[in-house]
Amino acid sequence: MNAASRLLSLDKIVRVLWAVALLCLPVTSFRYFPAGDGTYVRPLAFFPLVLLLPILLIQLLPPSFSPPIFGGNGGRRRGGPRAGSLTPLTAFLFAALAASLIGVLFAPVALRGQQVFGRVLRAWVTVFMGLCFFIAAIWMNRDENDLRFTIRWMLAGFALDVLWSGLQGATFYLHIFPKSLVTQWQRAFSLRELVRTNRISGMAYEPSWLAGQISTIYLPWLFASLLTRVRVTRFKWLEPMLLVCAALLLLATFSRGGLLTVGATVILTLLLAGRAQIAAAWNWFLSGFRGRGWIWRVGIIGLVIAVMAGVMLFLGQKGYISRLFNTQAANLTDFIIQNSAGARAAYVWGAMGAYQDHPLTGVGLGASGFYIYNHLPDWALTVVPEIARQLSPDTALYPNPKNLFVRLLAETGLIGFFLFVAFLFSLLADAIAALQQKSALWQYLGIASIFTWIALIFYNMTQDSFAIPNLWINLGILAGMSVFTVQSNKPAEDV
Repeated sequence: MNAASRLLSLDKIVRVLWAVALLCLPVTSFRYFPAGDGTYVRPLAFFPLVLLLPILLIQLLPPSFSPPIFGGNGGRRRGGPRAGSLTPLTAFLFAALAASLIGVLFAPVALRGQQVFGRVLRAWVTVFMGLCFFIAAIWMNRDENDLRFTIRWMLAGFALDVLWSGLQGATFYLHIFPKSLVTQWQRAFSLRELVRTNRISGMAYEPSWLAGQISTIYLPWLFASLLTRVRVTRFKWLEPMLLVCAALLLLATFSRGGLLTVGATVILTLLLAGRAQIAAAWNWFLSGFRGRGWIWRVGIIGLVIAVMAGVMLFLGQKGYISRLFNTQAANLTDFIIQNSAGARAAYVWGAMGAYQDHPLTGVGLGASGFYIYNHLPDWALTVVPEIARQLSPDTALYPNPKNLFVRLLAETGLIGFFLFVAFLFSLLADAIAALQQKSALWQYLGIASIFTWIALIFYNMTQDSFAIPNLWINLGILAGMSVFTVQSNKPAEDV
């Protein structure tokens, strides 16, 4: 093999493309993504994946069939992914396909020029995109070196997002740059201009999307690094610094869903996977009161109280957050409406109506929007402005459930819903198995995976897209590492 062939070896190419994909994760709505005007989920990371996956498929071929320009497949990643979670996922895909075929036969009336076949086809494109992220994450994380490589580049992408978010913050609050100029920079790669309410959105479409990225992609690894003291970079200070930046960015998004998701996930993850760390911290804290260390402990208490008070004052600047605690609602419906969640609740209600009409098969992947308007609650028709705009004959908007689990019920029925839940629980079992390993790195993987799993449960209550990488990346990493664990007892050539 000549020098040029070695340079273009498959392994080097796939690692470069995977690194680029991880760097591009923060860009959720790439301006030049080939999609319709109503499509906002346009992950830039999908472009390097389009180049990566064919090369991964080439690596499945015997060496004699590998194109010479790649210098042979090297045998490094021979064999496709055989993760146990792929079994329920495959079953779900078949159930969703059957539901889609049946949904097309239902032939609902066209909605604002949208035909059922077109919506189903569009939904399957998003599923394909999500599967690309999942399969690539499995294939690219076969051992501890792969895991470290992945997290390094993932955190590098987050560092870029932090810098861009800092630029937005300097524009909003310090007025260092003209807002119109930074908006032009943002529009160079994103569909969305800067948020007018001076909320930080990073490279994502909107602040809540940035909060979702932090809670489901980046924070799991940073939180796990804090608990296990595992560092995947050469700079021991980098992960703690990025953890602080993640917390500050989360506050700067003013995302109620993101804040509640992270708060609940941190508590549940500590209870499920961090009890030893909690006990050690508590024993250290109490032991200090027996000597002169009590001054430091009292200082810590004062610092925590000051930080909590500062956070509450900072978040209280936004009325829609303070309304959570100052509402005069007479019932739950009024509370939801007064806190700007009436439209989402109405979409969920309408999608559940579609599920009740077809509980076993659903109405077909992507087709729930044809049924939502017919099942909207009466209160949504009179007091929710967004619903009024949706019902206007001048609008071209197509409704969706805004909740992944409700969408699964409405579009794939009970069969598809339970198969997808089985897929999620198979990954939870992998996370628990990783947590039970004695290695610090596997503890790190287990805690990060449990954090991701819990965060995704909350996150998917307010989003319903299959194309967004948040749902797939960390779970794919877990599945890939689990494959390696199962196969590590086999001969090296089988791994």
